[in-house]
Amino acid sequence: MTASPDAAPLSPARLRLVILAMSLGAFAIGTTEFASMGLLPQIAGSLGASVPRAGMLISLYALGVVVGAPVMTVVSVRMPRSRLLVLLAGMLALGNLISAIAPTFAVLAVGRFAAGFPHGAYFGVAALVAARLSPPGRRARSVSLVMLGLTVATMVGVPASTALGQLVGWRSAYVLVVLVALAGTLAIWRLVPEPPGGGGQASMLTELGALRRGQVWFGLGIGAIGFGGMFAVYSYIGEIVPGVMGLPIRAVPIALLIFGIGMTLGTLLAGRLADRSIYATLFLGLAGMAVALAVFAVVAQWAADGMLLLFIIAVTSQLMGPALQIFLMDASPDAPSLAAALQHAALNIGNALGAALGAAVLAAGWGLLAPSWVGVGLALAGMVITGASFAVHRRDARRSSMHVRPTLTGEIPALS
Repeated sequence: MTASPDAAPLSPARLRLVILAMSLGAFAIGTTEFASMGLLPQIAGSLGASVPRAGMLISLYALGVVVGAPVMTVVSVRMPRSRLLVLLAGMLALGNLISAIAPTFAVLAVGRFAAGFPHGAYFGVAALVAARLSPPGRRARSVSLVMLGLTVATMVGVPASTALGQLVGWRSAYVLVVLVALAGTLAIWRLVPEPPGGGGQASMLTELGALRRGQVWFGLGIGAIGFGGMFAVYSYIGEIVPGVMGLPIRAVPIALLIFGIGMTLGTLLAGRLADRSIYATLFLGLAGMAVALAVFAVVAQWAADGMLLLFIIAVTSQLMGPALQIFLMDASPDAPSLAAALQHAALNIGNALGAALGAAVLAAGWGLLAPSWVGVGLALAGMVITGASFAVHRRDARRSSMHVRPTLTGEIPALS
């Protein structure tokens, strides 16, 4: 953390180390976000709570993300970005430490909220740092590699922490996250330099000014609504695998692993596509997800076909992540930290929206595949929002004196 903003461009090898350091924090976040879902019965039994009450812990984590993303970004606006990343990774470790040693359910609830609090700001700042330290034409690819830590967590961190929690006790899962978060904190402190145009020059009012930009709200709408289509199905894989595919309950982890592999591949692919065209990547992800969800609803009764479609849903859903992150930073160039952090608040809203609408159609007795059709509707709604955003972008570009012809190729020229 010694390099100055005016330092020479990072070598490819150094940039890879910087991204790896930030990916460690992303891995810890991905593990703690999803591991609780597989340990609710153990947590409930240990602390004398019902499983539905224990389920509130997941909602409290998501609430921490939604509240923490704007709050942390705004109050730390003048802090150097590399130092802020160290602070956020340390806060993640602290929230999980509180969770691991919580003597009561109330203390555990505080720990889960605290663990979610740095989530959105961490990803927003890490994406900004990765983009600004990368050469032109590789910004989205670098952002996707940081976010890769989150998707790899769904393949490795979540199954490992869940298995450890079931074998040794649920507290051990949070201890594992603490260790990874501390390793990430140390790696960021040692390896991540301050990027050009980092903290210290912006102001709270400047960051809040991002909320006055229409394209920022378009981007948040795409995340909160379009991305909710994936969660409408992902939230109910545990019921769909045995109830529709006819497989034993032990096949659920296999389905989750397949989904995690698809998410990882989609994130890698998204970085390359978004460096060529952000809007086209968003359209491709949303359209692909809508088609995959619709086909899944038709063929899921055949286990092999259902598993293949789960993989495709995962791949297409992740095309939006890095593209949307760059979209929001470009949409608010004078307040990129807040805009980027708000993406993860929006994605957690999408998580809650998809799961809630899926629960509603299940409660109505429409069957276990009804959430897939909900997902189709959300993905199509996301496409409508993206189309409206693109139309506004083209209109504004025509009115400007920049003489930039907006196309679906290349990076977005200064969204407004």
